[in-house]
Amino acid sequence: MAARIPQAHLDAWRGVLNAHAAVVERAERELAEAGLPPLAWYDVLWAVRRAPGRRARMAELAEGLTVSRGGLTKLADRLEGAGLLRREAADDDGRGVYAAITEDGEVMLRRMWGVYSRVLRETIVDAVDAAEAGTIAAGLERTLRLARDGART
Repeated sequence: MAARIPQAHLDAWRGVLNAHAAVVERAERELAEAGLPPLAWYDVLWAVRRAPGRRARMAELAEGLTVSRGGLTKLADRLEGAGLLRREAADDDGRGVYAAITEDGEVMLRRMWGVYSRVLRETIVDAVDAAEAGTIAAGLERTLRLARDGART
C-alpha cells in the first residue's frame, strides 16, 4: 500500500509545479514577443558563462541542466549556428568537448536577461518576501538533494 502524503505537502508540490509552469510560460511568451530565443537558450548560455573560463564540458552541461545529451547536442548545434557558442576540443581528453560562450553569446545573454529578470521580478520578487524566499529555497534544496541521491537530512 502506498504511503499517505499529507495534504499540505501535496498542495506545496502542486504549487511548485503550477508556479514553475506559469512563470516559464510567461518568460517564453515575453522572450518571443521581444524577438528573442527561447528560455532554454538562456539556460545553456548562462550555465556556460558561469563555468570556469566561460566554458563547460558538454557532458557536465547535460547533467546540470537536466536535459539529455542528445537534446543538449541539438540545442548546442542551434546556439553554435547562431554564433552564440563554439565547441572546443578538450586538451586533456581527445573525446571531450567544451562549449564556450562567444561575444555574441554574451550580448544575447544580457538581452535575454533584461526580459527574463523583469518576469522574475514581477512574478517571484513581487509575490514572495525575502524570508519566504529563504524558506522556499532551503526546502527545495533539501528536496533536490533527496531526489538526487536519496540521502536523509
